[in-house]
Amino acid sequence: MTIAPRLDARLDNLPDYPFARLAKLLGGPPGPDSIVMSIGEPQHTPPAMVAEILTANAAMWGKYPPANGSADFRDAVTEWANRRYNLPTGLINPEKAVLPVAGTREALYLIAQTVCGDRGGQRPLVLLPNPFYQVYAGAAVMAGAEPVFVPGAHGAASQPDFSTLPAEALDRTALAYVCTPANPQGMVADSALLERSVKAARRHGFVLASDECYSEIWDKEPPPGVLGVCAALGEGLANILAFNSLSKRSNVPGLRSGFVIGDEAVIHAFSRLRSYGGAATPLPVAAAAAALWRDEAHVTETRDLYRAKLDIAERILGGRFGFYRPAGGFFLWLDVGDGEAAAIKLWREANIRVLPGAYLAAEDSEEGNPGHRFIRVALVHDLATTETALTRLAAILGE
Repeated sequence: MTIAPRLDARLDNLPDYPFARLAKLLGGPPGPDSIVMSIGEPQHTPPAMVAEILTANAAMWGKYPPANGSADFRDAVTEWANRRYNLPTGLINPEKAVLPVAGTREALYLIAQTVCGDRGGQRPLVLLPNPFYQVYAGAAVMAGAEPVFVPGAHGAASQPDFSTLPAEALDRTALAYVCTPANPQGMVADSALLERSVKAARRHGFVLASDECYSEIWDKEPPPGVLGVCAALGEGLANILAFNSLSKRSNVPGLRSGFVIGDEAVIHAFSRLRSYGGAATPLPVAAAAAALWRDEAHVTETRDLYRAKLDIAERILGGRFGFYRPAGGFFLWLDVGDGEAAAIKLWREANIRVLPGAYLAAEDSEEGNPGHRFIRVALVHDLATTETALTRLAAILGE
């Protein structure tokens, strides 16, 4: 008799990943002629320097990369953060406060295992926005914590204000995720909100994980970041982690290169954990990534291209489906009444794949699922494809 292995029961509590749910809803994967606007995978041409640097550093494929990456990578990230947020010299110690990661999804997941320890005999809480990036919820569940979905402070499209939660809940909190600019809504957390969140983390002893992967894709003005807020407060980086990557900024999601900056004690513990289960950044990748963080010209071109796509979207969708120009990121968050029904209709009638908003949100006992009425549309294609897809979308959903 064969006895089946016992799997971790917490796996049963994981929410289904959005793209697996979408495949079930639509009956399989997209075909070669489909316009896939369901996933935030930039289709822009990567900077030419990437291939050139990878080739020039090909000999380093034969070396095991250290868990903390190269000194050049850490220096490049520190230089970028100092420029971007006008930080004082010395706020970030590149040797102790910077860690390369294999894209931020892995890091956002693993950080929960680093910080979700016992909270005075109580199960720790992990705070996350609702709607949310699904990795946050999976991280909380598999770390043995209780996820707490916090709605926007001013409606479904706004950012949550964790500082308003009861003190007893904050005392149990081990980790809080903020995403700014937000995926999926594109809303930005202003400096005042980030400051309240930082102060709450320090007052109650939890880690604030600021997911800023869309920080460089902005429409009117660069969004503030948690590092800039920490600099203004003048109390170092205690209790704070900032996550960012090159996937969106530099159109290289396949490079799998990101970073986390923050509290040196937490970074040290996180580095220890990742030395067991994290994917170290290959040295040729680190070399290419360092060059990308030092170059802003390609980012400006990318940002202008996204603005042009927002112009197209505003011309076609303005005044309909609750359209607004997102302050950051490249997603449209459209109110279509029933996101699943709209996704099915667009797939069957236009071969366009979008993501139902409900797949990015959790049920609320009072309001239901805040994403139910919405679809998320990723503006990741070239201008012509974007215009074709949005024109079809408007015609079909406007019937």
